[in-house]
Amino acid sequence: MKKSNAKALLPILVFVVLYLGLGITFEYILKIPMGFYNVPIIGTFLVALLVACFQNKKVSFDDKLEIMGKGVGDKNIITMILIFLVAGMFVGVLGRSSAESVAYFMLSLIPARFAVVILFVVSCLVSLAMGTSVGTITLITPIAFAVSGASGFGLPICVASVVGGAMFGDNLSFISDTTIAACNGQGCKMKDKFSANFKIALPAAIASLIFILVVTFNHDCSGIIINDYNLIQIIPYLLVLILGVVGLNVFIVLLIGILSGTLVMLLTSSITFFELLSNVGSGISGMFETTMVAILVAAICSLIDEYGGFQALLDFIKKVFKGKRRAQFGIGILVSLLDIATANNTVAIVMANPIAKDIAKEYEIDKKKVASLLDTFSCIIQGMLPYGAQILVAIAAVTELGGSISAFHIIPWLVYPFFLLLCVIINIVFFNKKKTKKKNTKSKTKKVEA
Repeated sequence: MKKSNAKALLPILVFVVLYLGLGITFEYILKIPMGFYNVPIIGTFLVALLVACFQNKKVSFDDKLEIMGKGVGDKNIITMILIFLVAGMFVGVLGRSSAESVAYFMLSLIPARFAVVILFVVSCLVSLAMGTSVGTITLITPIAFAVSGASGFGLPICVASVVGGAMFGDNLSFISDTTIAACNGQGCKMKDKFSANFKIALPAAIASLIFILVVTFNHDCSGIIINDYNLIQIIPYLLVLILGVVGLNVFIVLLIGILSGTLVMLLTSSITFFELLSNVGSGISGMFETTMVAILVAAICSLIDEYGGFQALLDFIKKVFKGKRRAQFGIGILVSLLDIATANNTVAIVMANPIAKDIAKEYEIDKKKVASLLDTFSCIIQGMLPYGAQILVAIAAVTELGGSISAFHIIPWLVYPFFLLLCVIINIVFFNKKKTKKKNTKSKTKKVEA
């Protein structure tokens, strides 16, 4: 066991202060649109890494480089980076037309009074298939704006339904960067994490659906939304979803998705071959920042761990959150605080991973459960942050279309994150109780036989 050293956590504090300080300055003082996303996140992590390198003079710089190399070269980090890049290629191949096809197809079949419910369901399906909440919001918010204008439903509830549904897929999708980060960080299979997560997310989604239905059912609708759609373009997303649930290797799943997507897009003349190549490059490039963050965080965390920083944090959590249930709440609070500080759920998960792994070992918490908790709590917070990418992108999309809405109009209608929080609390409190009893019974049986 490494010696506890709270000072080793200084690089994390430096990053949080820099990132949060610059973000608040840009967003609220200088009034720069999307201020938090103008902060150079890679630059702030480099400063944090520099701070970590200057700490602990007993360790030579060459030794520190070796420690960082081992951290970055970890199998889970390499796997995570490769999946990020291949997932970016998949999203680049299919673009936005498939998501729009799902939305317009469902809106054409179902009565207008259910339009807001459809927006939520479509956002759930699209984000589950695409693996990106921001991408889903970018695609579906213009449709939500059109639905609001044609049907008379309030713009806040329409946009909030899209944001809530987008977080459903962000939390569950096999190609979501949060799922990739959580599973590889904890060393569990995506299929196992999905099964653990689905038991929490599905009840929350159903509760949100019922709430939206009750609120909107008696509304008098004044119009409908009609647009062209192409259902063939949905096939690659369905293949990825089905093969992922079956448990096929994620690389094979994504490769099949890329090949089928390429065939569908070319055969339907939705795009030219050269445009497809350009989109593939853009999709991969879109993952570069996330990849660099994963590399830098791995390097920083390896030094912090070597200096005893994570041991100090683990000792603190053990004092405050005693027992298996409380330890799970500790993991949830840890990743939530990191998400509030970074406004990026993937970064929060990557930073929380090594600490959560130590807590899981200490209290014998299942890997898939830890991965599920990290992903769920980070998505709950991320979906409600007024300065998070999800809400800011939704506001920007509405503004571009000539509308006007603020984060504080949207947040009261974000029912899915609230129900998700309720469901994860119930899961921790009651589900673990049953598991513990079974384990104890088995151990007693073994003792009797002995």
